Amino acid sequence: MVNQYRVAVVGATGRGDYGHGLDTVWKEVPETSVVAVADEHEGGRESARKRLEAPAAYASYREMIERERPDIVAIGPRWIDQHFEMVHYCVERGIHVYMEKPFCRTLAEADALVQASEATHSRVAIAHQTRYCPIIPVVQKLIADGVLGAVLEIRARGKEDARGGAEDLWVLGSHMLNLMTAFAGQAQSCAAQLWQGGQPARPMDVVDGREGLGPLVGDHVQASYQFEGGISGFFASRKGQAANPSRFALQIFGSKGVIDYPSGYLPAVSLLTDGSWAPGRSGQAWKKVTSQGVDRPETLPGGNARGNVIAVQDLLAAIREHRQPLCSIYEARQTVEMILGVFESHRRQGPVRLPLATRQQHPLTDWK
Repeated sequence: MVNQYRVAVVGATGRGDYGHGLDTVWKEVPETSVVAVADEHEGGRESARKRLEAPAAYASYREMIERERPDIVAIGPRWIDQHFEMVHYCVERGIHVYMEKPFCRTLAEADALVQASEATHSRVAIAHQTRYCPIIPVVQKLIADGVLGAVLEIRARGKEDARGGAEDLWVLGSHMLNLMTAFAGQAQSCAAQLWQGGQPARPMDVVDGREGLGPLVGDHVQASYQFEGGISGFFASRKGQAANPSRFALQIFGSKGVIDYPSGYLPAVSLLTDGSWAPGRSGQAWKKVTSQGVDRPETLPGGNARGNVIAVQDLLAAIREHRQPLCSIYEARQTVEMILGVFESHRRQGPVRLPLATRQQHPLTDWK
């Protein structure tokens, strides 16, 4: 049924805006129609209304929700200090959500949102576009079929630009951590170290992170995770060490080969069937992996805009089928858990179990 789902869009001009296409994706999904937009910024609100051809616009998202009674709300702002209140206001009313990452700032917030969504059976999907990529099942099958041999470890890095370190961990590393769990399952522990200016980070180094991230420390992060089955995962980021092409990717290392999986929807994924992991010595060549298989041409359109469309279509199917979206509120909480595990491990100067036992406040709050 065309226009079956009424969608309201929330933005915050100057404070995370409308995310990466979370406002415009609905034009590509005929089962939906945008009925209103909310933004406290008058100019941004009017611009969004015109861009989305929305019949109504509001300064308050709460007023918009109460008046319009949408089926779905798109929460676009990147700044996560707004996410908890926005998502909670929706899910406690049984409204489904498609939202920008990162999910929220603390595990207390995450737990409260999970509890509220469970009470009303509302669905929350997170815009980790990579998670919806149809190459993931192909790679999962390659692993299951033993093409990589035994999976030994998974490595990932952030963009390592001016945001390198802990900010990179939150903003871009969240994509990599979420992707890591698609191949390794739930993380069971975390051991991490943080540096600031070449020295181990100290309580006096903690600052208020940009874009509403909350307490933040470290321009260099090294984190290791243990997963089910003995697989080790690693994430690292160091400020100002970006490469061109970017190292913002994940690699799966097995006893018989390596898979390179960059971030994004339908990225250039590659397979190296070389147990030495050194093609310069083995003479082996990298092979392209697409949604169609190994060394087969890609037949699907790519790009993160397309990723948003696939994510929204999956959300609609989840609503109809009474299931969780592919990148659900539970996956979002797990990603936050892995991020906060880094700060908790550094604070404690040792490994920590996941899920974390301490959930009521951020690990850096009251660090002494």
